Parts: sequence; C-alpha cells; structure tokens
Amino acid sequence: MKTSIFRNRTYMLLLVAGILAIVGFSMFLTTTSWYIINTLQSPGILGVALIIATVPRLILITFGGVLADRYKKTTIMFGTNLLQAIVLFSIYWFIASDTMTVALLFVAVGLFGMLDAFFGPASSSLIPKVVDKSQLQQANAYFQGVDQISFIIGPILAGVMMEISNVQTSYLVATILVLLSAVFVFPPLIKEGPVEQKESLSILEDFREGFAYLKSSKFLLIGIFVLITLNFFIFGGLQIAMPLLVELLGGTPINLSYMEVSLGVGMVLGTMIMSFVKIRRKGFTSLMGLFAALLFFIIFSLVTNLWFLTLMLLFIGFSIAFVFVPFFTAAQENTDNRIMGRVMSIIFLAMNGFDPIAYGAVSALASAGIPIQVILFTSGVIGLVIAILIWIKGKSFVRGY
Repeated sequence: MKTSIFRNRTYMLLLVAGILAIVGFSMFLTTTSWYIINTLQSPGILGVALIIATVPRLILITFGGVLADRYKKTTIMFGTNLLQAIVLFSIYWFIASDTMTVALLFVAVGLFGMLDAFFGPASSSLIPKVVDKSQLQQANAYFQGVDQISFIIGPILAGVMMEISNVQTSYLVATILVLLSAVFVFPPLIKEGPVEQKESLSILEDFREGFAYLKSSKFLLIGIFVLITLNFFIFGGLQIAMPLLVELLGGTPINLSYMEVSLGVGMVLGTMIMSFVKIRRKGFTSLMGLFAALLFFIIFSLVTNLWFLTLMLLFIGFSIAFVFVPFFTAAQENTDNRIMGRVMSIIFLAMNGFDPIAYGAVSALASAGIPIQVILFTSGVIGLVIAILIWIKGKSFVRGY
C-alpha cells in the first residue's frame, strides 16, 4: 500500500512554502497597486509598474530553469525567498520613513519580479524528485489548487491589513510570509538528492540542449501551443475584461471581487477533482479542457447579466484546471530529471509569457472603441479554430500519455 502524499514530509514542506510564497507575492501585487493609485495618486504609472514586475521575470525564467538543473533546487528557492523578503522589507522601510520615490519603487518591483523567475522552475522541477511517479498528478493538483487559493487569500489579507492599519503594514506582513516560506525550504530540512546534471556545459549550451529536447518531443511542443492558446485568447483577456464589464453593466467593486473569486474557486474545484481521479489520456484531457474553456468563454462574451457572468467564470476556471494539470503531470512523467528545470521553465514561459501581449492587445482594441464583448467573442472564436486545428493535426498529443 502506497504512503499517502500527505505523509511525505518533503512534499508537505514544499507545499507550505509555496502557499506562503504565493500569498506574499499576491499581497505584494495588491498592495503595490493600491499604493500607486491611492497614495502616490498616479494611476497612469500602474501599467508601467506591472510591466516592470512581469517582463524581466519572463525574460529570466528560462535562465531560472538552467540554474534549477545545475544546482540544488532547495538552495535556489531558499535564496530567492530570502532576497525577496529583503526587497519587501526595503519597500516597507522606505514607505514607513516617508522616503519612497517612484524610481525606488520601480527598482524594487523589478527586482522582486526578477527573483520570482527562479522560484517557479525550481519548485515545479523538484516535485518529481520528491514524490512517486504514480502520485505526480495528485501532487500537481494539490500544488496548483493551493496556488489558486493562495492568490485569493493574498489580496483579501492585503485589503484587511490596509483597512485596519496601513500600506506599510501590508508590506511587512508580506515580508514575514515570504521569509517563513524560506524557512520551510531551508535546504537541510528537505532531502532533495543529488543534482542529476553532471556535464560541465556552458549556460548557452544548456539553453540549446533544453530547446533541442523540447523540439524532439511533439507532445511537449503541441502542449505548449495549447497553453499559449489558453493564456492568450482566454486568460489574458479576462484580466482586462472583468473590470470593464463590471463598469459597462453598472456593477460595483464587490461584483468585480465576486468575479475574481468565482474564477479562482472554479480552478480550485477542478484541481481538487484531479487530486483523486486518475487521468490516463492526459493530452486528450488537456485539449478537452481547452475546448470547454473556450466554449464557456464565448458564452461569457455574449452575456449581459453580472451574476450569469460570474457563474460562467466558475465554469471557465473549472475547465482551465483540466488544461494545465494533466499537461504538467505528463511533462514531468516523461522528462529526464537532468533537464526538468529547463523544460518546466519553458512551460512556465508559455503559460505566462503571452499575458502582457494579451493585456496590451485587449486594452488597445478597447481604447479604439471596439466593444469589449465583441473583442472577447472574436478572441474566443479564433481560439476555438486553433483548438480544432490542434485536434486535427495533433494526433500524437491527443493519443499520447
């Protein structure tokens, strides 16, 4: 009889560290947005701050994958969290001493985003090393589930801290949470095992080897294309569309909160189901999840009732979970541990790299006077056509793993 995953001490330490890190990260984003808009009273620079936080992270994430293959993953995670805690404390100190400037904030936001590029590839490539192969789907489902819950908890906690105290207190709490995350991944606490990569290759050669491995696998290439379709045509657009739809339909900030929570709850429900239902055809399941998400997204674009929109977001979130968890698991099951960090970093890049492009595209089209619902409907239809093409052309993905 297999040992329960909850009795796996190393996995549980990793899970708790992930929760603390993500709550701290989402608190940082929410607090920074509020500080820029309400304290600095410069809403125009919010977009610049978000770009500074995300673009360097995306650029460095593949380098983070190279490091994850070269060095102990726990060392990378511990160092990343420790440095992020220092950055957060610096923001707290500058605001508390009333010496914060826009330039200093941009530098701190950029540093925090750059450091985050190293945590994701290290943590995701560590999971296959600490759990049995047959438990990978369950391990990923729980990890992604608490990921979504943490992104819901973070903004709520930040709001409470700012409501009962002030902005600097919210930054201080985020600092403590990220520091605690570092404690839980302190290398002596986690039995990671030796680093698999033995060859002394240059960083450029490491990059080339990672991309060559990826190009040799049709399953990974098609799966990455599925993730890009999901994030560019659905997820990226939703982040811009939700506040615009709430305003268009006469809603209030609480309606926006309900919509964001509904999307997160849907993802959590989907990942929880996959924690105990064994999926055999992971490529097929991932593509079916994309089809379902696109269909619900198209319905979402046609609805003019805020409560029905909120319900559709629950279904979209539920479907999205069935896209990335099976693919993550298949990628981990069939990738050599020696190259796991690089492969997972490229997958992370596919998941997040097209978000800023989608933000810009949707914002530009909306600013040009095109109704947001027309933009969403067109995006959903294009995404659906691409999904059909993947179904027709990507038989190896549908039938594989």
